[in-house]
Amino acid sequence: MNTSTSSKINRLITELPSGVVYLSQWLAENGYSYDLQKTYRKSNWLTSIGTGAMVRSGDDVGYLGAIYALQQYAKASVHPGGKTALALSGRSHYLEMSSRKAIVFGAVKEGLPVWFRKHQWEVEIVYHTTSMLPPETGLIEYTAGNFDIRISGAARAMMECLYLADDQTSLKECYELMEGLNNLVPQKVEALLKQCNSVKVKRLFLYFAERAEHTWFKYIKTHEIDLGKGKRSLVKNGIYVPKYQITVPKI
Repeated sequence: MNTSTSSKINRLITELPSGVVYLSQWLAENGYSYDLQKTYRKSNWLTSIGTGAMVRSGDDVGYLGAIYALQQYAKASVHPGGKTALALSGRSHYLEMSSRKAIVFGAVKEGLPVWFRKHQWEVEIVYHTTSMLPPETGLIEYTAGNFDIRISGAARAMMECLYLADDQTSLKECYELMEGLNNLVPQKVEALLKQCNSVKVKRLFLYFAERAEHTWFKYIKTHEIDLGKGKRSLVKNGIYVPKYQITVPKI
């Protein structure tokens, strides 16, 4: 490897964080040609983990490092959400995490690249796409080692949990999660609810928040939130809540 090539790889390693995936296209667009990348792989500086994706050789890269690449280099809206986001932010430590699954959300028609889907990460990736909320709304910065990614903030993560809930067990778990969200900012919650296009999610969120007797709930202008029309039966043999026109599990 000549001095120029060596100098460029040193600059690459200095400028980009360890523990993340490097995307070939982004590298090529930023001065690291495909031929140069091939040289780096042959010299064991970089290791391919699939077509178009590499990591530093010997680097331990987890799925969050792959999320970083999608967000920073591919400008994707893919992000950890739901229970995973709550766990990352320390809000659901009591949940059973032994299933080793990571819930990841993306915008409608936003697929995960082949290298991401085929790679064996440290957890099973459960990917969902939805247009329930605008892609960049309600996200927060999360520090994963020496790099930052965007994950769902508590309110958005709660809405994502409710979006996925489809039986008595999952709805009861959602209520337990809601009970722990005692310090949300009402103005931010209200803004999210107004942008949410899922009637089911909005009704459940407000009902659970009110039932949990959170102080911040009383500052939500519920009359300004479109809750749709008609009844929604979410479970069989549940209880009917007239205020929100929903049938929910007995909690």
